[in-house]
Amino acid sequence: MSEVVDGKVMRIRFDGSRCIHARNCVLGYPAVFKANVEGPWIDPDAATPEELVAAASRCPSGAIQVERVDGAAVEPPSGRNVIAVLESGPYAVRGDVRVGESAELRATLCRCGASKNKPYCDGSHVAAGFSATGEFPAPESLPAWDPPGALEVTPLPDGPLKVAGPHEVTCGGGRAVRRASVAYLCRCGASGNKPFCDGTHRKIGFTT
Repeated sequence: MSEVVDGKVMRIRFDGSRCIHARNCVLGYPAVFKANVEGPWIDPDAATPEELVAAASRCPSGAIQVERVDGAAVEPPSGRNVIAVLESGPYAVRGDVRVGESAELRATLCRCGASKNKPYCDGSHVAAGFSATGEFPAPESLPAWDPPGALEVTPLPDGPLKVAGPHEVTCGGGRAVRRASVAYLCRCGASGNKPFCDGTHRKIGFTT
């Protein structure tokens, strides 16, 4: 379910297949995103362009995107690529992100193995009863950031997510636990070394 709503200055795009119901939109900007109403529920003219950009930035899944009606860019990629491991939930990725051929500012990527919209999360981890920590021991030290660049996310067939490019892995609360240029993230939900792949997908016959 995708919607495009034009206001006088701003356009809001909403992709329901990406939404993980974080509710930041309806709670933070209720005049723009009207919950539990019949008919139109998005009003781009109920906030300033700056407020709409802020609303989009608070949507972890990238389901909400905003742009000017005249096509001018309103939100550049952030300077750092960050992969937050959410408690019993997906990877929340933000930065200059490429998922396959799609350019993203934000995305939530499945790590339970049950999503029907892989590589994106569709909320299936709740019904599947997926349980996995989003907290990890702090490292003794972290390397310096590599020079800025895009983060290429490649879902490997029947295997993990390969992420290539300068990035930081954080706990759900924001504490950094790893900086690197390449990682293989578990997406079968069964690795014994979460959030990283340990090859368990082969043993359990994980398919994508």
